[in-house]
Amino acid sequence: MSWLLDLLEEERRKLNQLGEASLKQAIPLWDNPAVQEQSRRVDELVAQVSEMKAKLGRVVRQ
Repeated sequence: MSWLLDLLEEERRKLNQLGEASLKQAIPLWDNPAVQEQSRRVDELVAQVSEMKAKLGRVVRQ
């Protein structure tokens, strides 16, 4: 699971960089397709991490 957390952190860094660049150019985040796409990637990874943690929790409890 550490590889997934590493990937999530990397994608979050990319999102932050895109967001900062967008704000410096006075482009609202919701109007920047690159920011929106990266945000979706991060959301998908967060969901995967949550799902994996839930599965691990069920395995430990059984």
